[in-house]
Amino acid sequence: MYELLFWRYLEEVYLNHQEVYEALVEREDVEGLETLPVEVIMNRIASVFSQWERVDENSWKNNSGKGAFQVITTPQSVKIDCYGTEGKTMNKLVEIMEEFKCPLYDPQVPERYDEMSE
Repeated sequence: MYELLFWRYLEEVYLNHQEVYEALVEREDVEGLETLPVEVIMNRIASVFSQWERVDENSWKNNSGKGAFQVITTPQSVKIDCYGTEGKTMNKLVEIMEEFKCPLYDPQVPERYDEMSE
């Protein structure tokens, strides 16, 4: 499994990414993060991956190739667990989240890919 996590800071807020990640995984509210349009984001993912089998409300499986993913949301975050998913599919998910101004945090590295990262 490969985890992708997305959130958006309030303007002028910049927190420790690893601590934010840990809190969001525990489904805690984090002061300094924006509330996301989760339903709109889920609809966008469903639209982009309409050729994939929708296993349940939050999970998709590629019946004509490799991979599957599950989307887990909180009001402040979108976490996508990828199972055998190709890099180009993960890039497509990252691009969708960038449409909502939510850069990727990759906990495997750990690094957040936004303009404020050092």
